[in-house]
Amino acid sequence: MNIILREWSKGDIEPLVILANNKKISDNLRDHFPYPYNLKDAGEWIAINQTKTLITNFAIEVNKELAGGCGILLKEDIYRFNAEIGYWIGEKFWNKGLATHVVHLLIQEIKLTHPQIVRIYAEIFEHNQASMKVLEKNGFHLESVRQKAVVKNNIIMNDQVWVLILK
Repeated sequence: MNIILREWSKGDIEPLVILANNKKISDNLRDHFPYPYNLKDAGEWIAINQTKTLITNFAIEVNKELAGGCGILLKEDIYRFNAEIGYWIGEKFWNKGLATHVVHLLIQEIKLTHPQIVRIYAEIFEHNQASMKVLEKNGFHLESVRQKAVVKNNIIMNDQVWVLILK
């Protein structure tokens, strides 16, 4: 499998809608990731990312086919040496080790382009065991469980903070 992280392009609009318009994906992401996911959503996402000079959101491409998305959220102020990561994979690409490889690529991207970062973390809903395994395989450890910290689909639940210390 040839896996790369690249900039989003206008050619990704239709494949993005096909992959992202999936309740199983939406159920594991923050509410600003819409469901249902439509052409307008995809067009706006790509337009926003094409205006950025610092690329922190990436299309995941597998063998020249869009497979999902991932990103780095650089923190500010007293958290300026922290970066949060997020990722999602289209359902047809699940159970192939893709997310584990993508997280590895995100770590390498952070080390290369943001060498000041000391701490990388991800926030995971308590039911998302697959994502926890992906992070664990990449050297992250469970730092905390935040009790009743998030609301998804009108359900209040715990989330977990998984951390990788670089230095």
